[in-house]
Amino acid sequence: MSPEKMIRMANQIATFFHSQPGEAQADRVADHINDFWEPRMRRQLLDHIAQGGEGLDPLVLDAAQKLRTPV
Repeated sequence: MSPEKMIRMANQIATFFHSQPGEAQADRVADHINDFWEPRMRRQLLDHIAQGGEGLDPLVLDAAQKLRTPV
């Protein structure tokens, strides 16, 4: 997947959870990505974050700590 599409998809998830009540939005973003993104997509996202995470919503960056690392 292109980096631009991956960033757009992650940011769309963050946008949705920004609008949800409560304090656990980052947990919800991480849960969604862990549940619905295949390992290659998660690896691409984690690699992008490791390189600085340019273009990602801060909520995605917060959620990154809770993403499962693909094996």
